[in-house]
Amino acid sequence: MAHDSLVPHRVAIYAAPVPGSDWWERGSEWLGRCAFRRCALPMPVIDGIAPPLQESVTADPRRYGWHATLKAPMRLSSGADLQALRDGLAAICRDHRAIELADLQVARLGHFLALRPTVPVAALDALASDCVRRLQPLAEPLSETELARRRRAPLTPEEDALMLAWGYPWVLQKFRFHFSLTGALDRLSDDAVEPLLVAARDRFEGLAPLRLDRLSIFIEPTPGADFVLLEQLELGA
Repeated sequence: MAHDSLVPHRVAIYAAPVPGSDWWERGSEWLGRCAFRRCALPMPVIDGIAPPLQESVTADPRRYGWHATLKAPMRLSSGADLQALRDGLAAICRDHRAIELADLQVARLGHFLALRPTVPVAALDALASDCVRRLQPLAEPLSETELARRRRAPLTPEEDALMLAWGYPWVLQKFRFHFSLTGALDRLSDDAVEPLLVAARDRFEGLAPLRLDRLSIFIEPTPGADFVLLEQLELGA
């Protein structure tokens, strides 16, 4: 994809499948949007879920595109640009190798549904830690407005300290690799959530293992815009 010429509002480093692959297409269709082609997609029909409810519960992850977060969205500092981000990410890629994820399962993670490994994967944790630590010098500190927004969700003192240091509360020892399948489901009963669980398991758990062999730069072009996939850099390159 051609490089965007202007510095975007925010950038993020995600784990994302190769566009066009089965993993990419199934995930993007689940959310109803392709962040690579930058277009809406027909969502799968789920028995027992009305389409308006399905669109509502997937609205939050839809804006960010099909991904698992490694370095959460950040504003680039005044002395940084996309090329500095690419250079930093390329250095990280050289230090890590592809990771095969053979046992991703759909489960509740906090208040939402997610696709995540059944056991911790040390290589994933190391990769995410590297992205957080080595790219943070390119990040603008969180504004008071951003801090206040993050603090609307109750944070422990440990999570608050991580947010102040790294721009995001759920990093390093709090990191949990996952692909978000829904937003918060607090207002739904277990009976209402069950069709979503069944449909997600049918859709994702029979796929071949996901090979994570690249890191993806996603951007939020302007405040509040949908995130789009800008480019991918291969691990080990």
